[in-house]
Amino acid sequence: QVQLAESGGGLVQAGGSLRLSCAASGRTSDIRTMGWFRQAPGKEREFVAAKAWSGGGTDYADSVWGRFTISRDNAKSTLYLQMDNLKLEDTAIYSCTAAFWDALSRQENHYAYWGRGTQVTVSS
Repeated sequence: QVQLAESGGGLVQAGGSLRLSCAASGRTSDIRTMGWFRQAPGKEREFVAAKAWSGGGTDYADSVWGRFTISRDNAKSTLYLQMDNLKLEDTAIYSCTAAFWDALSRQENHYAYWGRGTQVTVSS
């Protein structure tokens, strides 16, 4: 089992920045890929970014490319999402996820474990 705990969400003005963290515990040695998804009110959950747990592979949704940066600290078993130039449409609950498969994926069913999520609200 893997447990994931997100933190770092909050209220920020448009154009501002936030950094989300996701601390993994449990069978972290088996993790091969981690990612971030988000769900806005009244909308389906959508892919944000993914990163291989070893090596440099990353993937971003077009809507966040150039504004968000996904990174990891293997020693701390922690995944980060640096969000810059935030827009109103970035408002959502952001959830961290982990997979035991090597391939990066934008599909929810690729990921076996999910955190509870952290709220990000961008105001005008």
